[in-house]
Amino acid sequence: MSGFRESIDVDRSPDDVWAYLIDPSHLPEWQASAVSAELLDPGPPHVGSRLRVTRHVGRREMPMTMEYTEYDPPHAWGLQGVDGPVRGHVHGEITPLEGGHRSRVTMELDFEGRGIGKVLLPLVVRPQVRKELPLNERLLKSRLEHETA
Repeated sequence: MSGFRESIDVDRSPDDVWAYLIDPSHLPEWQASAVSAELLDPGPPHVGSRLRVTRHVGRREMPMTMEYTEYDPPHAWGLQGVDGPVRGHVHGEITPLEGGHRSRVTMELDFEGRGIGKVLLPLVVRPQVRKELPLNERLLKSRLEHETA
């Protein structure tokens, strides 16, 4: 996967980080463009489960459906956009540090544009992600280390 790759270390165990990250209700707390997120399928998430995420993209709110392509608690997850003009590809990993007392969260993101999405990608989406990703990591670190402790 190419595109964007960022890592951040947090003072929480991999299990704690996983529990927070994988709960879609937390997405708007640590992702600046996320308006809402909800699982569409009953039961716990698994490969094939779908997630509806609504994001601010430019001046619009865009709902998009993502599907889990990888689900390996508490180590890794993957999501693939399945609808809309801009489809995200996400891969995340949680690496234990210091015997599991701390964690490194690594996220890789890339996008595929379809139709008008081919125009939106270079003009709106990639610049927004470039600016937002470091902010999202700081928000994630803050939430995990201070507000969910």
